[in-house]
Amino acid sequence: MSAQPHDHIIPFSESEKTKKEQVAEMFDKIAGKYDFMNRFLSARTDVSWRKKAINSLRKKQPQYILDIATGTGDMAIRATRMLNPKQVTGVDISTQMLEEGRKKIEKLGLTGQIQLEKGDSENLHFADNSFDVTMAAFGVRNFEHLEKGLSEMFRVLKPGGQLCIIEFSRPRPAFINNIYQFYMSLVAPQIAKAFKQDKQAYQYLNKSARAFPERKDFTAILDKVGFQQTSYKALTFGMCCIYSATK
Repeated sequence: MSAQPHDHIIPFSESEKTKKEQVAEMFDKIAGKYDFMNRFLSARTDVSWRKKAINSLRKKQPQYILDIATGTGDMAIRATRMLNPKQVTGVDISTQMLEEGRKKIEKLGLTGQIQLEKGDSENLHFADNSFDVTMAAFGVRNFEHLEKGLSEMFRVLKPGGQLCIIEFSRPRPAFINNIYQFYMSLVAPQIAKAFKQDKQAYQYLNKSARAFPERKDFTAILDKVGFQQTSYKALTFGMCCIYSATK
């Protein structure tokens, strides 16, 4: 599998740790205020993006869902509420993000339907053809090896199953993109610093989003690893795309 340019974007340039190790360390540091910062920095737009992505899965009536890079379980929780599956399994490499997620799930009384596990999304321990849906929200750009991670999502998906991925993209038209890049590059990291969050972490999140292959470039990678009927839908002037594919 070939490496993608985005694979080499790391949170801490001075660190000798692998990207995977750095990403886990970064999210452990910001886990406590991660949900708050997401809502604040996006003016809650991220909530509507997640809802639209999950709505696209209704026709499949999935019973077993895998949420990759689940973080604090936002997508897992929304999928459970909106689709009422038998089981949602969330996987993440950050211990602290998972702890925050388990607190939310217990408070909402959803422990019977949602299970969060620490795990490497590029080396999943699940058997082939285990899930009706594999999904990820703003997580695949943190893969150390993008194609390998996507191949794992393909492997554990049942034939006929659905892939759903939400990722940032560069807005269109150009003047909106310029405003967006200014906000993400300079304003958002300073806001994070004001809230005593790791400024460097939010700078990395912007860099990784900018380097991520978007739209047709990303669907071409999905095609390459074996998915079919690949497509994308741009939202909010193209700030975000929902990618869909089947196995």
